[in-house]
Amino acid sequence: MPKTWPQYLLLEQVISDRGSRYSVGLGAVTCQEDVKALLKTHTTKKKYRTATHNTWAARITADNGVEELKSDDGESGAGGVILNVLEGEKAVDVAVIVTRWYGGKHLGPDRFRHVKNATHMVLKEVSHG
Repeated sequence: MPKTWPQYLLLEQVISDRGSRYSVGLGAVTCQEDVKALLKTHTTKKKYRTATHNTWAARITADNGVEELKSDDGESGAGGVILNVLEGEKAVDVAVIVTRWYGGKHLGPDRFRHVKNATHMVLKEVSHG
């Protein structure tokens, strides 16, 4: 993983399945306030603010190890999926936001695969440029 994360990186329309569309954002964070600011940046565009779900997770260096934060934003379990990827990659001081626009058809467990894949995509983009 990179030593420094970009302030904000957005990959739009990375996955499409049965009408649902996914985008993913990533940014450097060092505290909960940074996470809030990143979410605000991410939802500056109306289409992100009004998306069906903006699920996210963050891992932040803390005095007693690594603080982990997440939000499912109505997509039960999705924040944990993102967090699991961040843990697996040993990524710290970063937050990832996966946005979904619901397309009218239920995706079942495929939705979690898409969240996981979107998270991997943005991490790969940062590490390989």
